[in-house]
Formats: sequence, structure tokens, C-alpha cells
Amino acid sequence: MRRTALLASVSALVVGMIAWPAARHAEAAPTAFVHPGVTVSAAQLDFARGKVNSGAQPWKGAFDQMMASKYADLNRTPKPRATVECGSYSNPDYGCTDERQDAIAAYTDALAWYITRDDRYAKKSIQLMDAWSAVIKEHTNSNAPLQTGWAGSSWPKAAEIIKYTYTGGWANSGRFATMLRDVYLPEVINGSNSNGNWELSMMEAAVGISVFLEDKASYDKAMAKFRTRAAAYVYLSSDGDLPKTVPGQNLDIKAKIVNYWQGQSTFVTGLTQETCRDFTHTGYGISAISHIAETSRIQGQDLYGTDVGERLRQALGFQSKYQLGAAVPGWLCGGSLNLGLGPVTEVGYNALHNRLGIAMTNTQTLTQQQRPAGSNNLFVAWETLTHGDNPA
Repeated sequence: MRRTALLASVSALVVGMIAWPAARHAEAAPTAFVHPGVTVSAAQLDFARGKVNSGAQPWKGAFDQMMASKYADLNRTPKPRATVECGSYSNPDYGCTDERQDAIAAYTDALAWYITRDDRYAKKSIQLMDAWSAVIKEHTNSNAPLQTGWAGSSWPKAAEIIKYTYTGGWANSGRFATMLRDVYLPEVINGSNSNGNWELSMMEAAVGISVFLEDKASYDKAMAKFRTRAAAYVYLSSDGDLPKTVPGQNLDIKAKIVNYWQGQSTFVTGLTQETCRDFTHTGYGISAISHIAETSRIQGQDLYGTDVGERLRQALGFQSKYQLGAAVPGWLCGGSLNLGLGPVTEVGYNALHNRLGIAMTNTQTLTQQQRPAGSNNLFVAWETLTHGDNPA
């Protein structure tokens, strides 16, 4: 009797330990949101500012690169539209490029303000955000969800820095919040069954917007969808013979999964759903994973210690190896890869290697080769400046 009771108690304890991460995951939103807290924190900004102001490399070079870019131009004229129409591959492009680049410019100016304390850059960031919040009503055509995800990833990064660090005031911050809530969030929050980079970018936008709006319900919904998609985007051998899938996509037999994975039928750790498509789209997915993990860490839940971190580490290492020129075996994508990973390694590399001490030889080599990392002109910008070897 006593032994049975003891075994029952131990069993209950073990079950409780196993269930704990799931319960914690269900309560992903912090009790109080941290600001600025989308991808980059105040402590990280302070570190970068100190390094730039002391002339230290690679941060000074990264800052100079940013300031020389078109995105930091104080003469930039915003080009808002009521309806942004984006077809496949942004064809037609009615406001798509303008929107993405104005959003990156707003973020660039916010960073420039923070590091220089030159009011002109804060005011420019506000001008860009105000111009769009006064006009935009919707996104249309086939690429609308992805377009909204890309622009919606940059806007809250800019808004967080301006609202919580600029002391000169932002009279229309409430209107900007309404824009994010009414125009952007509904377009991204329910996800997408397209290639995985779509939903990952959409969840990046949804998470960032939720932080700015302090919307715990949307944060939890986006984070849950992200966890499912990240697990289905990067394969680990521990997943079993086949990659994990997203419920609702009806990938119920191997042939469908192989087709969805661009015809790849041999699955190895670090392979992504789009590796055999091209490294550029794969880079979009990897970048969004790193951005959401970083935002989550700032908000108090460190996903780097979960399967998200392991998938990110393995995806970075696998892709970096071939981006650096390793021979492509015949079993991988028919022996041919379309390279072009992009400036997407800094955030994940810093978190996993510098903060957690994990060896990442190929990712380290590629990251250091690519410094300073610039912008992909979609939703990634200046990450050597903000995250390069940043201990904060």
C-alpha cells in the first residue's frame, strides 16, 4: 500500500514535470510587457550605443553602414497608400516596396535617434509612421499576408524605440497603434498554409505588434502558432522518420510531405522545408525564428532553451556549411543548391553561441565574413549593430 502510494506520488510528479513546459507555453505572455521589447531591448541598444560612441568594431562600421544607407536619409518622403496591393512576387507592386522600405526607414531612424540622440531622426521616424497610420486601410491580392508580415515586423520595432525612449513626444502614437490593431494584426494572426517562411514572418509581425499593443491574447495565439510552425519548418532527427507537420495542411502521407519539402525525401537534422527551394527564402524563415525567440527572451520566456533554440542552431549550422562552399551531396536537393542566405545569422548566433556558449563553427565563420550585416530590404536590418556579440 505504502509502495503503491509512493509510486503514485512519483508518477504524478513526473507527469507534472513533463506537463510544465506545455503549461508555461500556454501562458507565454508576460505579466507585464517589457519595452522597448521587440527583437532588441534597451540594454542591447545601450551596449550598441556605447560601442559605436567609443569607435569599437564591428559596431562603428555597422553604424556607419546604416547611416550611409537610403533608409537613414532625413529627406526621405513617405509614400503611404490606402490600399497596398501585392501580387505574387510583388507583381503588381502597388505600394509594396514603398511600405516595406518606409517601415525599415522608420526603424533605421529610431536606431539612429537612440545612438546619436539627434532629435531629427526621432522626428523622421515619427513622420514615416504617422504618414502611414493616417492613410492605410488594407492589403490586397495574393501576397497580402506576406507583405503585411514583412512590413508589420518592422513597424513595431520602430514604434517601441520611439514610444519608450524618445522624450520629445509622439502625439499620434495611439493612431499608429490602431493601424497595427485594425490593418495589420487581422491579416497575420491566423497564419498561412503556404511555404513556412510566410507563417513565420506573419507570426513575427503578430508577436511584435502584440508587444506594442500589450495584447496578451494575441501574443499567446501567435506564439502557439509559431511553436507549431517552427517545429514543422526545421527537421531534427528526434522528430522521427518524417518532419513534423502543421495541423490543417493535410500532409498525411510521405509523398505529400516530400512534395511540400521541395521534393526532398532524405531528412537530416538542420534541413528546412525550403532548403531545396532556395537559401534566400530559407533565410527568411530562419530570421523570423530568431527574431521571435529574441523577442520572447526579452519578454521573459527564453525559447532558446527549448526545441526552438535547437532547431535554430541546427538550421543555421546546416545552411551556413553550404553557404560557405561545402560540396553538395547527391542526396541533398538533387546535388544542387540555390545559395543566398542573406544577413540573417547575427541574432541566432549571438544568442546561442555568445550567450549560451554553444560551439557554432560554420555559423560563426559565415557571420564574421558577412559583417557588417545590412538589410535584406524586406524585414531584416542592421543586426551586426544591434546584436553582434551583444551580451545584454
